[in-house]
Amino acid sequence: MDQETFTILLDTVRRFVDERLIPAEDEVEETDAVPEAIVAEMRALGLFGLSIPEEYGGLGLSMSEEVQVVFELGRAAAAFRSTIGTTVGIGSQGIVIDGTPEQKRAWLPKLAAGMVSSFALTEPDAGSDAASLTTTATRDGEEYVLNGTKRYITNARRAGMLTVMARSERDVKGAAGVSAFIVPADAPGLSFGPPDRKMGQRGTVTSDVVFDDVRVPAANLIGGVPGRGLKTAFKVLDRGRIHLSAAASGTAHRLVAESVAYAAARKQFGQPVAAFQLVQGLIADSHTDALAAWCMTRDVARRYDAGEPVSRDVAATKYFASEALGRVADRAVQVHGGAGYMAEYKVERFYRDVRLMRIYEGTSQIQQTIIARHLLRDAGLAI
Repeated sequence: MDQETFTILLDTVRRFVDERLIPAEDEVEETDAVPEAIVAEMRALGLFGLSIPEEYGGLGLSMSEEVQVVFELGRAAAAFRSTIGTTVGIGSQGIVIDGTPEQKRAWLPKLAAGMVSSFALTEPDAGSDAASLTTTATRDGEEYVLNGTKRYITNARRAGMLTVMARSERDVKGAAGVSAFIVPADAPGLSFGPPDRKMGQRGTVTSDVVFDDVRVPAANLIGGVPGRGLKTAFKVLDRGRIHLSAAASGTAHRLVAESVAYAAARKQFGQPVAAFQLVQGLIADSHTDALAAWCMTRDVARRYDAGEPVSRDVAATKYFASEALGRVADRAVQVHGGAGYMAEYKVERFYRDVRLMRIYEGTSQIQQTIIARHLLRDAGLAI
């Protein structure tokens, strides 16, 4: 996107966050839902198509541009970014990156226009160890028949389509036996569990997805070649982890601003608590964490766009940004004192919301493992 157009887009999103999303946070917390009017505005702004190429109706943003938009969305409650997050990221990018021309033509325009998509990988007994998943896809003529259960699937109940990882090669163990499929959400035999009750992130929707002899055309095998599903997933997760790092950076900056505003307004011992150096230390540490996370995110996004091999440093960025956000949220509660523990102050809900950042799309421990394996392999150690 040319710089002038992108600047207009970014300014528009920033105003949308300030004037529409942040004022609606209390409503989302109370109703556990994002207002449909706001979802419609997101569609009108093109936010569902941020990462989808222009030829299919999307905005076609680079990773460096996407992270700037996501940073702004990250300044508001998590439910707003989550509304578009799976479509922008893991729900659509398998098709963008590895889909056949026919798959791209069939699905990407719908997603860019605002159809919600989900990414169904995690299972009751398979999460971080994705190669151990047991959902099956059995070839039957020109169709595959899917059976199994997926767990904690974001936006599944809202989705028009799901990208589903299933074991299609029964005789091939591990990752090489897994394929990725495009599954319409209204396919016969596909059903959803009740919405999960979560620690935080009210307004986001996760649930089980159950496949009971769900038939999909063989043409819905992403890329047209079986056994490449987890390779596609790992490509998608690199981009998704950069996206989440940008969201974490935006939320961290929001919490720093909330801490500064409260410390300046709250008085103790005849002066603002901001005058006390120990409080200043909390704020300074939080700003440093937030700035470092954002700098890492922008750097790895730039290198991703340049085509550099960045999986190790994507993992490092997601690890640092999510852990830093946890520290920032904890300090924000501390700066607010007793008020920080009360529901009427937003830092309490952010404290609960951001805990998930260290878990989804790869736990912090998975990121540590990725980082270490890359470094050890480069040193000639096979681990």
